[in-house]
Amino acid sequence: MDKTALVDQLIEKLRASALVAEAERDAAAIEARDGATPGERVETSRSALEFSRIARAQALRAQEIRIAIEALREFRPKPLQGRARVELGALVEVEDEEGHGQTLFLAPVGAGQELIGPGGDGFFTVVTPKSPIGSALLGKREGDGASARIRGALREWTVLWVG
Repeated sequence: MDKTALVDQLIEKLRASALVAEAERDAAAIEARDGATPGERVETSRSALEFSRIARAQALRAQEIRIAIEALREFRPKPLQGRARVELGALVEVEDEEGHGQTLFLAPVGAGQELIGPGGDGFFTVVTPKSPIGSALLGKREGDGASARIRGALREWTVLWVG
């Protein structure tokens, strides 16, 4: 599978998220500045302050996303074969203790994003090494088990395939 296509798709999804954050930043800044008439401003200064905080938070969010995009531009995952260990850039098919399977893409950023394989070939959920499941899977091989606490509950998976 062409992992570069997955990285490119992830960049596009993050770029769209950055644009949304920037639009929200701009809208909140306008509301903070122009949301009340001069007579109302004394009474609504709390609202203006809150919109100002929202604008700053959205600006930080957009900046973090842009930094993540730059990290992905340098990320070129290599194909893994045989009994390879899970590493950054791996595609990993896992099955949980209830028999539910999913395929994960271990990337440096973009946790939680859903990707579609080239030509519609499968669905992939992005996990990072910092996430509980990403951390638990690092170094595992096909047939190994992995476990992690998620929202206080112990979850277990079996690695079915690494590529």
